[in-house]
Amino acid sequence: MHDKKVMIQDLGMIGDRRTCAMIDKGGNIVWYCPRRFDEPSFFASLLDAGQGGAWRMNLPGMQFQKRAYLEDSGLLQTYFVAETDSLVLEDWMPLYGSFYGICRTASKAPVPYRMEIDVRPNYNRQPALPDLKDTRHVVVAYDYHVYASHPLHLEEGMIVCAVPAGEAAWFVLSERALDKPETRLRESRELTLENWREIAGHITYTGPYADAVSKSLRLLRMLTYAQNGGIIAAATTSLPEVLGGKRNYDYRYVWLRDAAMIVSALARAGSDGEEERKFLSFICSAMHRIPEPVVPMLTLDEQPAGMEQAVDFEGYKNSTPVRYGNGANSQLQLDANSNVIIAAKVIYNRYNTREHWETVQAMADFLVENWDKPDHGIWEETEKHQYSSSKVVAAVSLEYIADHSEDEAEKKRWLETAARIRQYVADNCITSDGAYAVYAGSEAVDVSAVLFPIWGFTDADTPQMLKTMARLEQEYSQNNLYRRHLVEFDSRKEGAFLAGTFWVAQYWVMRGNREKVEQILEAALRFMNDVGLMPEEGDPETGEFLGNIPQSFVHASLIGAVIDYKTAFAENE
Repeated sequence: MHDKKVMIQDLGMIGDRRTCAMIDKGGNIVWYCPRRFDEPSFFASLLDAGQGGAWRMNLPGMQFQKRAYLEDSGLLQTYFVAETDSLVLEDWMPLYGSFYGICRTASKAPVPYRMEIDVRPNYNRQPALPDLKDTRHVVVAYDYHVYASHPLHLEEGMIVCAVPAGEAAWFVLSERALDKPETRLRESRELTLENWREIAGHITYTGPYADAVSKSLRLLRMLTYAQNGGIIAAATTSLPEVLGGKRNYDYRYVWLRDAAMIVSALARAGSDGEEERKFLSFICSAMHRIPEPVVPMLTLDEQPAGMEQAVDFEGYKNSTPVRYGNGANSQLQLDANSNVIIAAKVIYNRYNTREHWETVQAMADFLVENWDKPDHGIWEETEKHQYSSSKVVAAVSLEYIADHSEDEAEKKRWLETAARIRQYVADNCITSDGAYAVYAGSEAVDVSAVLFPIWGFTDADTPQMLKTMARLEQEYSQNNLYRRHLVEFDSRKEGAFLAGTFWVAQYWVMRGNREKVEQILEAALRFMNDVGLMPEEGDPETGEFLGNIPQSFVHASLIGAVIDYKTAFAENE
């Protein structure tokens, strides 16, 4: 299978909790950024089949059969079949081992095949300069070492290996030179499995939709930067929300908005607290480095994300521009601070701590001083408005964190501000027909309003919520999937927003409508592929995956919806 045919829904992922690689159903590595998730690409044929580079497995006469992760690890096994026999390809990235890189093993081949490594460093802006050191060792891009079980040769700038029929094979791409590479590979496999077992042991979930929850937890673990606990929004950049359009963004950063959803999902899924507390520590550590707590996203070294820059790639299905960096980083997004405060509240309540209190205090005080300013809203619009969701989450976060204050004057200030915000929403953020408006003065509604009862701002069956939900069903729903409302773009042109769809399922749990919840969960889970990856959006008609993948916000929202479902329905049976 050539990488020209790769689809978002065909992607599997391997990772080492520093970075990751995306693999299609042909066994081709079509995306890989060495050393860190947000570093420049090494392989990027996912975004440009001609110029991006790939690690290809050309398996003539062999068809993809199935694939799955081994145990609860990040080691991916892909099965191919020929007329009379089969081949198993194992891919992993060493986890906490003696080297970093990519390991691949293949069982005895029923047919001869050819392996090709086409390195295109730094988004194809630097030469690969492959240097054949001996018959089974090539140095590429100065710092990377390729080893193989069979002889390697160079062909038109590519590293090529021919594997005869009936022979097993192995390949290693390492970030450093290795003595005894085959021994290192074998040791790496066992150590990697052992380390994944230890990490997976921090959370145990049992109950309905256990397979979907298990897969989502694996991907949240794989999207975590182990060095400091940061969890990135997605593993990729520039996969389009609208095919052929310009809504292509770099999601390889840590969004503060995601904090509450992710922390809540991990805590409620049965975590022992390690992962979510490290995530909160990452954010609060970064806040000490930044003059004002207004940055909506962070790099993995706890800095504001860099400005957007374009790459000369054709883009996935000709969707340009291809970008790195993210221009939304300079926006005022009040819900960023609010969601970190809610994440802290979840941890404080569950683990009886008050860690990072001074940082949380500063973020709450920032909301007191700035809640009445127009911001860019949950969808990072360039137009500033008094977005209803920003006001609502600010109010509830101040109410939640006031419970943990030991200073009566501080508590009073936060609660009085929350009351003023509530009054502002009641006076300004209701449409003429009685629904919650996207922003003050708007007549439109948005799926983010279903979070208002989930956050505890209001009950699920108030007149305003009933009207909002009725309009969402009428105007933004298709096949039990839900679109968001965008101020500057016709959201009917993009796919259903999957995190928002899971929020709607949570809303219907609160209304006690089990049948509706199950219909929505079933519709959304169509966009979980065979190895558990979910994108940001999905086309309600064609089922095509859209946007960056795997999306941590979506997987966390799935976990939240399922746990609410379990609590409301399954535990009463």
